[in-house]
Amino acid sequence: MKNFTNVLLSAVLGLSLAACGTSTSAGEPAAESNSTEPAAETQSADADAKVYNVGIVQLVQHVALDAAAQGFQDELVAQLGEDNVKFDYQNAAGDSATCNSIVSGFVTENVDLMLAIATPALQAAANGTATIPVLGTAITEYGTALSIDDFNGTVGTNVSGTSDLAPLDQQAAMFDELIPDASKIGIIYCSAEANSKYQAEVVKETLEGKGKTVNVYTFTDSNDVQAITTTAVSENEALYIPTDNTAASNTGLIDAVASEAGIPIITGEEGIMSGCGIATLSIDYYELGKTTGAMAAKILKGEANVSEMPIEYYQNPVKKYDAARCEALGITVPSDYEAAERAE
Repeated sequence: MKNFTNVLLSAVLGLSLAACGTSTSAGEPAAESNSTEPAAETQSADADAKVYNVGIVQLVQHVALDAAAQGFQDELVAQLGEDNVKFDYQNAAGDSATCNSIVSGFVTENVDLMLAIATPALQAAANGTATIPVLGTAITEYGTALSIDDFNGTVGTNVSGTSDLAPLDQQAAMFDELIPDASKIGIIYCSAEANSKYQAEVVKETLEGKGKTVNVYTFTDSNDVQAITTTAVSENEALYIPTDNTAASNTGLIDAVASEAGIPIITGEEGIMSGCGIATLSIDYYELGKTTGAMAAKILKGEANVSEMPIEYYQNPVKKYDAARCEALGITVPSDYEAAERAE
């Protein structure tokens, strides 16, 4: 009996020790619970380090569009961090159908945002997705590009962006300021670019209001640029070229024809002017790209809704001239014009 009592006491003691052990073990989950705070910090850090995938579709490579793309990327990296944004930058080499293919790829990848550079690229992006935010840049007039009647400055869908539209009446006024004796003026642009047509119509109306005779010529693609330019310079005393991407990619051909004929050209932007023109009312495409990048950062960080963002415009365009061409043509340039730097 005594032995049984001893065994029973030993068993009770063992259970008591076991209970103490359970109590100690119960403290371990509490310690694990405390360890969730660093885990939350890690989760927050991971959220801060999210990598945003941005697809860029550019119609064609030329100075102005390249500058807009670079400004966009630089600003987005500056705001989000180099490690937090990844760009898929693709060029359609002037082919609108290729723009559609590039956009389709971005939609399949489900990128976080698209940048569309030039009107055909914007049209492809707007038609390709209704959910992914799309920003355009180097677009002249969004209402025209997207066939929006009575456009009020905000698209209202998943599309917004920046415009490269300079005051067209001030561009038209350059003919009187630089070549006042020119009474017959030709306008040349690509018929496939809706925004070029818009600019041409506004400038034509403005010039005709000043008593000028205006003739309009269109080329369908790069293959007939030289032929159309040859006709235009033979029938006019000066030319105007809007911010037209096909013309921008063929300034060498245009310059060769116009220079030989001694015909001055006023252009819609500085890149085209540097290739074949005498003057422009210029915007800074790199700065325009930066403005677009700042808009993208707000969208990606959840600080703005793309559908509520109005189109933004470049402020304070500058009158610029090509000194060498003006001198060769004997053109006297007013003091409020700034000499443009020529690329080496």
